[in-house]
Amino acid sequence: MKISLIQMNARPDRAYNLSEASRLMLKAVRDERPDLIVLPEHFDWTGGTTVEKSAAADLVPGGRAYNMVQHFAAAHGVAIHAGSILESVPGHNRIFNTSVIFDASGRQVGTYRKVHLFDILAPDGKRYAESDTVAPGNQLLIYELNGFRIACCICYDLRFSRLFDRLASHHADVFILPAAFTTQTGRYHWEVLCRARAIEYQAFLVACGQCGSYTAPDGEDRHMFGNSMICDPWGQILTQAGDEAGVFSARLDPRRLEQVRSWIPMDSHRVDLGGMPVAIAKIGAASKPALAREHRG
Repeated sequence: MKISLIQMNARPDRAYNLSEASRLMLKAVRDERPDLIVLPEHFDWTGGTTVEKSAAADLVPGGRAYNMVQHFAAAHGVAIHAGSILESVPGHNRIFNTSVIFDASGRQVGTYRKVHLFDILAPDGKRYAESDTVAPGNQLLIYELNGFRIACCICYDLRFSRLFDRLASHHADVFILPAAFTTQTGRYHWEVLCRARAIEYQAFLVACGQCGSYTAPDGEDRHMFGNSMICDPWGQILTQAGDEAGVFSARLDPRRLEQVRSWIPMDSHRVDLGGMPVAIAKIGAASKPALAREHRG
């Protein structure tokens, strides 16, 4: 299966973002002929204030971003993993960060709403508070395409191995992770985590990121890491972008899954640790002086 990643620098301008996504997807179709196109997190809208984000959120189905991707999939006969869309749901006071998957006929296969929300204080003092605007999802999604079982996750989910463990327990072959990692965290954690998830769960890891920068509510520019990549189950990088927008492709070979899983049969070695007791031993402070005296003697 051939996958094309669409790395973008989206902004708080839906018309621009959808035009750019369409341009790059058309380039992928013409140059690469992929079986599946993957868009990044927030490809439809990135940046702006909390109020602007909420106002920009659109319907799934029926919104502008949804309709554009659906029509593109049908017109060009290609499946699309639509990164994530700001989803508005009537009756909810917060929006959702939602991946939508379409098959090559434009039929919606499923949706996944991001579970883990990015609420952190970065080392440089910048605060990220996704939950001010976004509500967490409560359901996971695996879909099948070209013989692969493909599991959905989004950006900050990458840090939570229990999510990947749950998806792997349902025999996921590929993890697809649309993202908008910050440059500050991505420089140290992005490649390490992407390769680790591929290795520990013996699956392909497809990570499609945003690059460039956007303006935060405080008026400061926030820089995104880019470096979209596809890792194989051995942790090797099949393709990797830099910090520019573009199309990046690789082929996923099911024989590689079989090979790696035969070398180290982790699935048959996994132990259910849920009910296993944990012994906690303590070395008391009182023992330290005794050890010190014995050493001196």
